[in-house]
Amino acid sequence: MVSTRTVRLASRLAAVPRASLMQAATPSVAQRAAFSVSASRLKSEVIKETEVPVSVYTPDSKGVASSNSDHFSIPVKSGSRAPEPIVEEEDKVSPLEEKIYRQMPRTLQKMSVMGKVIIITGGARGLGNHMARACAEAGAKAIVIFDANQELGDESAAELHQKSGLPVSFFKVDVRDGNAINAAVQNVVDLYGTPDVLVNSAGIADSNIKAETYDPAMFRRLIDINLTGSFLMSQAVGRAMMAAGKPGSIILVASMSGSIVNYPQEQSCYNASKAGVIQFGKSLAAEWAKYNIRVNCISPGYMDTALNKVPALDAQKKIWKSLTPQDRLGAVDDLNGLCVFLASDASSFMTGSNVIIDGGYTLY
Repeated sequence: MVSTRTVRLASRLAAVPRASLMQAATPSVAQRAAFSVSASRLKSEVIKETEVPVSVYTPDSKGVASSNSDHFSIPVKSGSRAPEPIVEEEDKVSPLEEKIYRQMPRTLQKMSVMGKVIIITGGARGLGNHMARACAEAGAKAIVIFDANQELGDESAAELHQKSGLPVSFFKVDVRDGNAINAAVQNVVDLYGTPDVLVNSAGIADSNIKAETYDPAMFRRLIDINLTGSFLMSQAVGRAMMAAGKPGSIILVASMSGSIVNYPQEQSCYNASKAGVIQFGKSLAAEWAKYNIRVNCISPGYMDTALNKVPALDAQKKIWKSLTPQDRLGAVDDLNGLCVFLASDASSFMTGSNVIIDGGYTLY
């Protein structure tokens, strides 16, 4: 279909005499000469240094700043440099120690979660589990995992405790059960004190289902877990923070699907649920700012989780990657830094935000 803008442009061009168009399209002798001079000047201005001067200023032996300096030059090699090989680190969790924290600059201290009690729903596996590990490394006082899977939850909590040495608890909680959530949050308060942070990562995804054939019962189940669960968890943790007069951070894991329509798969219900999470987060941020409770959303793009590592999705994953500027799916730990930042005091003036982290997918 031809747009109105295209029609208007074509009519304007038709009104211009042909001779005028040809004259405008053909540069004059003076214009060609000016371009030639400009191009040669640019060519002559290309900088190609053979060495780079360096000045290094170091403190004296007592660590006091001084005027001592060293001057030298480093050679400049032509051609591209081969990238350094990536060394895979061992799967371990190294918590930030109090003595190290005290030696850190103030900015880095604020970017930690030192001494905070953190509840993470859906923390038994996948993205939630990796964010739990990240919070443990960033100095958390205690990690609390809420998950509906008893076996995975126990296993994950035991593993994180063993690797980190931190207090870690697991509560078998379905985020659709408000009474169970309230009881569990109260027990967290009894064990560790009022939680400082909630990371609501629990959620499910129904995909490749056409809207006209979508089972209404499945629709309600997904909305209940993704959206109602976000409400019930936020309500319980928020009430605990208010009762203690304690500031806090609530992080809701939404999705880029709450802002765009995915391709090529049909998933209207999932997209609607995540759009609801984003709007709920903004509304809650406005309501609870007076209690110094911040609410922000993380909206991931396509992530390379275990749920996506199935042969049936291989063809779609190629399309997803081709539509992503970084040409990859997100790694399972790609949300970690953002999660810790939003949980930390470094983001204390940030609330009601929806942070998309998708390798650039939504740029197109």
